[in-house]
Amino acid sequence: MISETNLYSQSILRDFSTTFSWYIIPFLLIVIYIYAKEFSEKNYSTLMAGFAFLGQDLINEIINSLVFFFTKKAPLWGTSGNTAGQLLIGLNIEIFFMFAIMGISATKLLPNDKTAKILGINNRIFTALLNSLLCVIVECWLSSINVLTWEYPYWSTSFPLLVFIFGYLPFFSVCYYVYDANLRKQKTFLIIQWGTILLFLTTLIPANII
Repeated sequence: MISETNLYSQSILRDFSTTFSWYIIPFLLIVIYIYAKEFSEKNYSTLMAGFAFLGQDLINEIINSLVFFFTKKAPLWGTSGNTAGQLLIGLNIEIFFMFAIMGISATKLLPNDKTAKILGINNRIFTALLNSLLCVIVECWLSSINVLTWEYPYWSTSFPLLVFIFGYLPFFSVCYYVYDANLRKQKTFLIIQWGTILLFLTTLIPANII
């Protein structure tokens, strides 16, 4: 049986006529400003990394929506509370903007020397692990106050390992891989990643699968 929270999220899915709030407009401008600033400063690797991070989140959100569709019970994660727009069953517009910024922010934590080590670990790997851990801690807190819903025992505050491995580590790993890659590899990765995302979205949304 579908939970009440997920039923509500499903009822407002992409229905901006009932959920729209004006505060998302300045949020959108903040995201645009951040990306425009990186572009004006020719930080193209940072831009590419930001898009890669956001793209990885969208892939996870599509998978999460498919879990909900096939189980007819619940997604791995859902959202509750007020939102200005429910984009997918586990993704509202506020979270979308957050992830759009997080990838850019994540690159600012990296040393210029990609071979440097922190506590004996390559700084890219160390930073990806640390950021993933911090994000999982935040998610556990959000779940504890019931604004982020987890309804499966293997995806819960009592067993957050999968949240760490599949929920966040791929985000930062992809972000840092693209950040350090040459331009050709960056373009190839993003074309494949976003091409896949657009293919699934344009196929699954009209069919009311996600």
